[in-house]
Amino acid sequence: MQSGGRQAEAPGRGPRVLVVGGGIAGLGAAQRLCRHPAFSHLRVLEATARAGGRIRSEHSFGGVVEVGAHWIHGPSQGNPVFQLAAKYGLLGESALSEENQLIETGGHVGLPSVSYASSGVSVSLELVAEMASLFYSLIDQTREFLQATEAIPPSVGEYLKEKIRQHTASWTEDEETKKLKLAILKNLFNVECCVSGTHSMDLVALAPFGEYTVLPGLDCTFPEGYQGLTDRIVASLPKDVMVFDKPVKTIHWNGSFQEASAPGETFPVLVECEDGDCFPAHHVVVTVPLGFFKKHLDTFFEPPLPTEKVEAIRKIGFGTNNKIFLEFEEPFWEPDCQHIQVVWEDMSPLEDTTPELQDAWFKKLVGFWVLPPFQASHVLCGFIAGLESEFMETLSDEDVLRSLTQVLRRVTGNPRLPAPRSVLRSCWHSAPYTRGSYSYVAVGSSGDDMDRLAQPLPADGKGAQLQVLFAGEATHRTFYSTTHGALLSGWREADRLMTLWDPQAQCPEPRL
Repeated sequence: MQSGGRQAEAPGRGPRVLVVGGGIAGLGAAQRLCRHPAFSHLRVLEATARAGGRIRSEHSFGGVVEVGAHWIHGPSQGNPVFQLAAKYGLLGESALSEENQLIETGGHVGLPSVSYASSGVSVSLELVAEMASLFYSLIDQTREFLQATEAIPPSVGEYLKEKIRQHTASWTEDEETKKLKLAILKNLFNVECCVSGTHSMDLVALAPFGEYTVLPGLDCTFPEGYQGLTDRIVASLPKDVMVFDKPVKTIHWNGSFQEASAPGETFPVLVECEDGDCFPAHHVVVTVPLGFFKKHLDTFFEPPLPTEKVEAIRKIGFGTNNKIFLEFEEPFWEPDCQHIQVVWEDMSPLEDTTPELQDAWFKKLVGFWVLPPFQASHVLCGFIAGLESEFMETLSDEDVLRSLTQVLRRVTGNPRLPAPRSVLRSCWHSAPYTRGSYSYVAVGSSGDDMDRLAQPLPADGKGAQLQVLFAGEATHRTFYSTTHGALLSGWREADRLMTLWDPQAQCPEPRL
């Protein structure tokens, strides 16, 4: 252990730790460190005016809507987000039931309540179920190539298309029905793009796809909003720990920095903020989204990151999945309707047509989920991923409302369907401190890249003090893209620091 790392251990003084980013990874790390007496000098630097990061609940339409994270994926005993939410009393009875925790979904999205086609007719739910059964059996197969020795297609998309081509050869229906079956499959491809946070399944690597781990439990929501969870974590921190509106410009590491208030003491890291403020520290836990890293790779670290970490950041995928909320005075859907699918009959996963974005961006929208009714309004939540989703962010609210009103009138076959009263949408790609939604293992990368991203600096590790540590969903090899992956990664780095300063430290909660 270099002496520089221990100079802060004077009586009553522990190491100075900075956490960059107040999402659930950063908050999880801070909460865990605050419980240990050695870490009383802790600050969380958050670029925006609020905590939560990609967890963001807004009061709108007379209720709460999730602009960011929507579900707890796999709410069961192995999920720390579920356990924390249950501890804080934030979940409904059905979500907490043992029955709910045992349901195995395989990570697949449930069947729609109704399916509309672009010609204005309803699609047979039997046909939808048949295609979903085919599609998800193929998705399950794509998770089996981790140890593959034979030559396999590079991407999940190419594998799926190859298998679907084989299946179509045995279809005996008329051409119209075959076309409709392919259109339903195209919708399911688009749903999978939303799940993976990618523009196309052709970008998602096949071999490592099965490393992502699906937990048991039927996905559930927070009745009062997901942000209740991060708000509770923030409330548990000492009052001066959170520093808001403090975007970081550069993390200077491997240095020897001093501060007037601590004469004779040197710090290996200095965090320089956009407003000119500088914070010297012994350790920095960096939890910024991968999209931000990709955008600011050349300026965010000084000296620059080691080549293999830079390569990992470049190679791991990071895409956009956005939501569009439409508010209606009266529902046009049935009372028990939960999920409306929209199928474009001119689309097929086997044809690589790329129409102009402005003319057809809305065809990437997979459909709408019906939110629980609010007092005076009824809200649909649409999901859209990829370049079409990023293009949608450039449009005005009026443009989006107009396009989707036309889509709904067309697919329901009702040209007089009342237009939605208002629209609200997420814009994660253009959010400056996020630059997208979440990570995926892209063609050309593997889980090893996520492990490389998670490795602390300096890289030699031989007694060198841990200066820069990395957390966030993109650093969790098996739970990337999830809130529980992010939380576990924050705990992982907190534990790393606690072990460094107190080898006998008992971690406050099980390392799930």
